[in-house]
Amino acid sequence: MWVWKRVRMAVRELGRDAGMTTSEYAMGTIAACAFAMVLYKVVTSDAVLAALQSTIGRALDASQ
Repeated sequence: MWVWKRVRMAVRELGRDAGMTTSEYAMGTIAACAFAMVLYKVVTSDAVLAALQSTIGRALDASQ
């Protein structure tokens, strides 16, 4: 008899988290998009573009 009581309690506990997974995925997606936007702004900034062009230019002009 106590087994069924434990099973019912476990089922009730599982039912309390309904929808949590969806909201966690939504928050993770929003956070990933925000991080991508910040990273894009940093990489396309003038200072970073100049540094990348300088590095690539030095690599291509290296004497063999």
